[in-house]
Amino acid sequence: MLKALLTSLDPAAVAAGHDLADAVRIDGVTLSRSDLVGAGTSVAERVARARRVAILATPTATTVLAVTGCLIAGVPFVPVPADVGATERAHLLSDSGAQAWLGEVPADNEGLPHIPVRMHARSWHRYAEPNPESVAMIMYTSGTTGLPKGVTITRRAIAADIDALAQAWEWTDSDTLVHGLPLFHVHGLVLGLLGSLRIGNRFVHTGKPTPQAYAEAGGTLYFGVPTVWSRIAADTEAARALSSARLLVSGSAALPSPVFEDLVRLTGHAPIERYGSTETLITISTRIDGERRPGWVGLPLAGVQTRLVDETGEPVPHDGESIGQLQIKSPTNFSGYLNRPDATAEAFDADGWFRTGDVAVIDAGGMHRIVGRESVDLIKSGGYRIGAGEIETVLLGHPGVREVAVVGVPDDDLGQRIVAFVVGDAEPQQLIDFVAEQLSAHKRPREVRMVDSLPRNAMGKLLKKQLAQWH
Repeated sequence: MLKALLTSLDPAAVAAGHDLADAVRIDGVTLSRSDLVGAGTSVAERVARARRVAILATPTATTVLAVTGCLIAGVPFVPVPADVGATERAHLLSDSGAQAWLGEVPADNEGLPHIPVRMHARSWHRYAEPNPESVAMIMYTSGTTGLPKGVTITRRAIAADIDALAQAWEWTDSDTLVHGLPLFHVHGLVLGLLGSLRIGNRFVHTGKPTPQAYAEAGGTLYFGVPTVWSRIAADTEAARALSSARLLVSGSAALPSPVFEDLVRLTGHAPIERYGSTETLITISTRIDGERRPGWVGLPLAGVQTRLVDETGEPVPHDGESIGQLQIKSPTNFSGYLNRPDATAEAFDADGWFRTGDVAVIDAGGMHRIVGRESVDLIKSGGYRIGAGEIETVLLGHPGVREVAVVGVPDDDLGQRIVAFVVGDAEPQQLIDFVAEQLSAHKRPREVRMVDSLPRNAMGKLLKKQLAQWH
């Protein structure tokens, strides 16, 4: 999986001057490629006999070397969010069977042994490449439907995903990849860090993903979630500083069309949007050489198949309008939920299609638009199937709206009533009329609630189930 990193650090290549002095910059520390391999291999020697370890995934050089060491040794690791609550952390450690903390240790270490990462230790022992089907990591879901589930992700899945994205984005070792995202999710860890290790490009982690930090990083390839891009678009000077970049990538949630358009205007770049999940990694993306349409996440990556079905399993037409359940068959799919054969069986159909839980539309050209989660973004009102995202996009086009989330709430007459929660200074009735002018009458909100802020998780995703409880 670390093909580019290890190949580039053959001792003869290093002696010939092919090392890269600033392969990774993070938390004030700069690591060369030889640092990554030498220190990572030193870590590998200390964890090689472990069955599984936990890594407190702070944005530090310690985390980078802990992850690298596990990959070299072939030891599965569990990235643990630094800000996770005590109850959830105890569940992650117990459920995963982690035997030790590798690297940093939280204040409450749950009684596990500690294996330190020694920043200046070096080893040049060569490990054989582990079996591609072996588990590289166990990444836990957000736990929105109960306790978080451990998603087992193989080395082959990660390699397949990075290689497919490299093809779609023309991502090469000459890039400098910049982001300030957490290292315990797919976006920041798999794409950002592991992608850079495999491709061989420079990797810069900005710490907090502020507009100023992004503007000063000097990257060619930038990753961000919509909240990050919204703040950059609002900072004209920072946005214009990114005009020298090659590619801006947005994911983990839908990018509002006004932000998309502001980025085009200020940077000269139409951002790449893509879709994925912990279970599938990234499976759909707009391409560097293809159409980039606001609100649409593009085409399946190489090797990925997608389909839309209705509640009975029948195909949904690819007409750009009809909403269906999105299912995926891909070499990037996870190998199962840890200790949950029941949940694993429920997630796949008999032919190996993964039920994503998301609803989407596909147009005649194969472009995908994600409507959202079937449980909260598909609203069934008055006999109609309505996507919350379509209404949110329209509302974000109103000058009095800064943020919005649309949900369906129980209604005795309609089944579900459309309610919009809005951060802004517009009048509620004005917004209802605004939607009715642009969409079908049955898609207008029946109620608009003005709020100071919307609940979001660490990746900027809206927590719509909380909004339903607010109502």
